[in-house]
Amino acid sequence: MAEDRVNLEQSTVLLVDDNPQALDMLSSVFLGFGVKEQIKCASAVEAVKVVQKRQIDLVVIDCGDPEMDSYAFTRWLRRETPAPLRYIPVILLTGHASQAKVQEGRDCGVSFVVTKPLTPAVLLKRILWLAGDEREFVEAASYVGPDRRVRNFGPPIGVPGRRKGDLSTHVGAAVEANMDQADIDMLLKPMRVSL
Repeated sequence: MAEDRVNLEQSTVLLVDDNPQALDMLSSVFLGFGVKEQIKCASAVEAVKVVQKRQIDLVVIDCGDPEMDSYAFTRWLRRETPAPLRYIPVILLTGHASQAKVQEGRDCGVSFVVTKPLTPAVLLKRILWLAGDEREFVEAASYVGPDRRVRNFGPPIGVPGRRKGDLSTHVGAAVEANMDQADIDMLLKPMRVSL
């Protein structure tokens, strides 16, 4: 049905990955989504310069650079930039989805964590969920990012998790067991709190 279609061709997406092959693959996925304006960066430091000069609608990042990794970039974006820059949705891609890494991503203010190897279907579902996201943005001493305290529709459910044997070759050996996508989504899912 026509009303079920989504048009991403007017979106500007910043793609950050320190692996050139992964960056090309990610670019192809977004081209398939209809995104015409893609800005590709091989480092988070390069991405900082882009964000300071261009209007961006979405950041998709997987960067392990010691100078600035994905988590440091997100903390910088959320804490050091003025509004409306700090509100840009950030999807963190990771080859190692240990609970500690997912929690670190959540706590630095990412909108979603998606595991590699990613599928275009899972990535598109996260983008569509973000497009309809009505969460408030929290700015506190210990956290800056999307509000996780109020339950809403949550991310799409029924998406199978990552296979246990798949590891990204460019991020090294896992130090903890990888979580599947459903467990990651539960950690990032907005939850109601009692005061």
